[in-house]
Amino acid sequence: MDVVIGIDVGTGSARAGVFTLDGEKRASAVTPIRTWRPVPDYAQQSSADIWQAVCRSVRDAMAQSGEVNVRGIGFDATCSLVVIGPDDLGLSVDPDNAPEQDIILWADHRAIKEAAEINAGRHDVLRYVGGTISPEMETPKLLWLKRHRPETFANAQYFFDLPDFLTWRATGSDSRSCCSTACKWTYLAHEERWDDAYFESIGLGELPNEGFRRIGRDVRPLGQSVGNGLNARAAEELGLAVGIPVGVSAIDAHAGGIGLLGASSTGADDAVLNRSLALICGTSSCHMAVSEDPRFVKGVWGPYSQAMIPGMWLNEAGQSAVGSLVDFVIETHAQGPALAQQAEREKTSVYALLNDRLERLESGAVPGTLTADLHVLPDFHGNRSPHADPSLRGAIDGLPMSATIDDLARLYLATIQGLAYGTRDIIDALNAEGYRIDTIFATGGWTKNAVFLREHANATGCRILLPREPDAVLLGAAILGAVAGAAFADLRTAMAAMSHEGKEVRPDAHTRAYHGAKLDIARDMHLNQLRYRRRMDASGLHKTGPPIVA
Repeated sequence: MDVVIGIDVGTGSARAGVFTLDGEKRASAVTPIRTWRPVPDYAQQSSADIWQAVCRSVRDAMAQSGEVNVRGIGFDATCSLVVIGPDDLGLSVDPDNAPEQDIILWADHRAIKEAAEINAGRHDVLRYVGGTISPEMETPKLLWLKRHRPETFANAQYFFDLPDFLTWRATGSDSRSCCSTACKWTYLAHEERWDDAYFESIGLGELPNEGFRRIGRDVRPLGQSVGNGLNARAAEELGLAVGIPVGVSAIDAHAGGIGLLGASSTGADDAVLNRSLALICGTSSCHMAVSEDPRFVKGVWGPYSQAMIPGMWLNEAGQSAVGSLVDFVIETHAQGPALAQQAEREKTSVYALLNDRLERLESGAVPGTLTADLHVLPDFHGNRSPHADPSLRGAIDGLPMSATIDDLARLYLATIQGLAYGTRDIIDALNAEGYRIDTIFATGGWTKNAVFLREHANATGCRILLPREPDAVLLGAAILGAVAGAAFADLRTAMAAMSHEGKEVRPDAHTRAYHGAKLDIARDMHLNQLRYRRRMDASGLHKTGPPIVA
């Protein structure tokens, strides 16, 4: 049987899936990976640890698959910065030089100051990141490395986005993906060039002076292959044959978009895509929309050419904390520890327990309407879109003088609703610039949560379509491998053949006015935070963060 392998490296694990050419997952395996957080706002990983986890997952998945013929391999990963030095060994990015920690994780915010300085320059390339670069992107991190770890910066042979590190480790080719370089490095894919003046003006003139050798000279769109396929070293480590084609890699969320947007029963034609949003929701979330022509949306990353679907422009929005925020709210509540113990005893999850509690509380009421006096602004880790301000913080309005399990259930619901209003803000910003989004294709761990799906449908007014294969990110990586292995002529053909529509969740019209009122309150809470900051800044005694523009 012909199969393809998809490999996905997320924030907490490396996964491998073996798929048939019609998109059926025959086997999968997962291996955890480590994250170090030496100080607040820092998050680091190890490329050696990640590669070992990839190899173990592939071997475990293949052991379950029986006799198969692997046509191709596709990789996706988080948009984290990997620093490789002499002899192809990682260089430490840790402030105290901890060994093996050679990756600055995507969620790391150590480069907030550098991002603010870059944004103050109003460089032309920033038009293609929604007007504001994020500390989660790579050029602020590179500038931080140069300033705070100058030896590491000088000795680095390669700076990779993690997806491109994986294809390099698999093939030996240092080619890069349009997906990673356009979305996180300011590569101008529509002009097939880097902007020399940008790097020179922000203090990274070494990179153009070297001809961009360390960040990528050979940049390829998705749907192509890398090098000469799997090399001998990687093949032995993975337990696979030498020469298996390897696809150009994708950022994990973008692989999810590839796995999702072909699932419509009417196919991935341009009209359908203009009405569609791919939502990948896990620790954080990404919201992906594509169009024939570039659309500049303030506070939304892009437009990026060739970054997801060839021939299309991508707009990428997102929320920096989704699953991580819900976890934080639960774990820090007075009832959090007891709830976790109950979940362990009953072999279930805290979310399932809270959902059951909500169902009882909502008996006789319209579902989702227990939070009229409780409102959550979810920007605890800043706002990625559409406000593009990493210094924003969260807020809760309406806390009572009690902390019962019912109070936690309501707060949990209000937090999910706050996240849903953030998604509504993103959709409104995209629709204001030419999209007509009425359908959300969703994947990720949070799509297993019925309350999360219900509140997002009701808050946005959009129907939500789930794919038949729930792990659309892993499927997207496999689709990249299928095209690299010439199983399909192009990416769209592969998407249509391997992605299939599943369950549908429709909004409840009875809650429209309720959520409209809460949406207005959420927007008021954001504006009030800006007002509070201006007042405190005017005191002259404390600066609350970078300049904020309402």
